[in-house]
Amino acid sequence: MPGQSRTRLGLAAFALFLGLIPLANWMVGHVGTVCVPRGPCLIPVAPGILAPSGVITIGAALVLRDVVQRCLGLGWGLGAVLAGCLLSALVAPPALVIASAAAFLLSELADFAVYTPLQQRRLMLAVTASAAVGLVIDSVVFLSLAFGSLRFLEGQIIGKLWAVAFAVPFIRLLRRVAPA
Repeated sequence: MPGQSRTRLGLAAFALFLGLIPLANWMVGHVGTVCVPRGPCLIPVAPGILAPSGVITIGAALVLRDVVQRCLGLGWGLGAVLAGCLLSALVAPPALVIASAAAFLLSELADFAVYTPLQQRRLMLAVTASAAVGLVIDSVVFLSLAFGSLRFLEGQIIGKLWAVAFAVPFIRLLRRVAPA
């Protein structure tokens, strides 16, 4: 039974991971307290700090990819990265295709590179460290390519950190469902 639970959790994480990608791309252009002309829709992530609205979903995607790898294995983890990159390129608005796909691919590969060696010994460290590296890379690449500016970098990082912090209790549960 533990193997079945692990597989079900991994497949659910994979489906959620892929579902968050079009959601993030849609949110950037449609959801926010402020929408910048020819720019992103923004949400507050801290007092006085705004970020493109897709930050929350992309922060969660970084953690979900780790769950996919933990439950289903290395091949599924890399497959999720490649599928996510392709999906990101397919669903991003035309002006954001390159920025979205490049940011997604580079950040998820960085997340993978940090998570993989750490996860067997220190799961919480692996998830938080890999997400931190991935979210910074995602933010810098996306903002640079999409808008030619790092104006919302602080907000991007804070918003994604909120998603990672929200995931911590679930990662603790994951240790029980999918031990090393």
